[in-house]
Amino acid sequence: MEKNQKENMCSPDTVLEDFLRNVESSETDSSSSKASTSGSEISRDPKPYSSRWADFMSIFKMKSKRQLGSTLHPLKLTKRFSSSMREEISRDQDQHPIILDSTLNYFKPQWKNFSLSDLQIATRNFSQECVIGKGGYAEVFRGTLRDGQLVAIKRLTRGSMEERTADFLSELGIMAHINHPNTAKMIGYGVEGGFFLVLELSPHGSLASLLHSCKEKLKWNIRYRIAIGIARGLLYLHEGCQRRIIHRDIKAANILLTEDFDPQICDFGLAKWLPRQWTHLTVSNFEGTFGYLAPEFLMHGIVDEKTDIFAFGVLLLELITGRRALDYSQETQQSLVMWAKPLLKKNRISELIDPSLAEYDPVEMNLMILVAFLCVQESSIRRPRMSQVLLLLRGNCGSLELVSKAGRHHCRNRDDVYIAAKMRDNESKIETFSILNSGISFVTKEFL
Repeated sequence: MEKNQKENMCSPDTVLEDFLRNVESSETDSSSSKASTSGSEISRDPKPYSSRWADFMSIFKMKSKRQLGSTLHPLKLTKRFSSSMREEISRDQDQHPIILDSTLNYFKPQWKNFSLSDLQIATRNFSQECVIGKGGYAEVFRGTLRDGQLVAIKRLTRGSMEERTADFLSELGIMAHINHPNTAKMIGYGVEGGFFLVLELSPHGSLASLLHSCKEKLKWNIRYRIAIGIARGLLYLHEGCQRRIIHRDIKAANILLTEDFDPQICDFGLAKWLPRQWTHLTVSNFEGTFGYLAPEFLMHGIVDEKTDIFAFGVLLLELITGRRALDYSQETQQSLVMWAKPLLKKNRISELIDPSLAEYDPVEMNLMILVAFLCVQESSIRRPRMSQVLLLLRGNCGSLELVSKAGRHHCRNRDDVYIAAKMRDNESKIETFSILNSGISFVTKEFL
């Protein structure tokens, strides 16, 4: 009886829920005395439950896949979507059957618990030649499982055992709650000899490897497809989950590509839950990747959807120009955003475009340039929402009206750049191209 009680107290379900509850209650307590609807990130204090970590990990290792699935249930996905999200989902439903049923109640029973020897064999004993990514909190290895499947294996490396355990549970919890064609597919984990997450990987690897390291440059139609897919994935994270997920580290290296070049957002190590009643979080730890960081985060530690949208705008500029977000070849380590904005101001659009692109669709190119510069506005208020971004990126809008600052009182939410797009199926590309050129001129005049 006593043994069962101890095991229940240390079950994955109990520890994960206690961990999340501890973080949320700390954040809520810190902001309850404020009239603002923002939240403040409090440093994780694992002391209240640190005595249970060792017991938890022992049980976690012993639990079979079936037992684990029966003990830990993810959050139910919400039925409350914005109208734009509903339209997006219904539009893609035939091609991508997304699980949105609010009664969803299982914990990825297909996930496998890999042994340390499995992972060592897959990565040639974690050879440095297999490293495909490295950061302050983790390193990622390319590996091949016994059955020949190509995988990306993320090994957590930050700080103490308790810190790594907290990071592992946090990312595992988020991965358990997401299910979308444009988010990475996790196939298993490992807790022997460290903490590991195992993800599907195609021979194409990451967007960064193809965009910046490969001799054969990506064709325009693939770049455009990638942009649309990432936008879909971010829309899902921002509006399709019960608790909004802010990724906080959108960059080319964190976009995996399938064999069909469909993008999948990966690495949720810095991701934050954002309750719907909060406008933003204020974090104290400086985390992220230079070149993609939004100004409000750099200055004030503010995190919300617009944080991801700024980074997405930088990513679009990378797809357009073929340049890196931060040019380390320059002594000043020039920012791509700072390099590109003067060219747009002077209407030197052709100089923005990657010279390696032999052919591209001018309408799609103008759409992407327009969206990129809306997304990287210095003021977060002037950036569009992801639903608006996706609407603009789709190539079937026949007329496009950018509503200026003076016209914002006609819109419900005054904290956004309002983009009204009237869909006309039979409009010609010539008219669309003309309208988009006007749109870019508008951005140059009103936003730069």
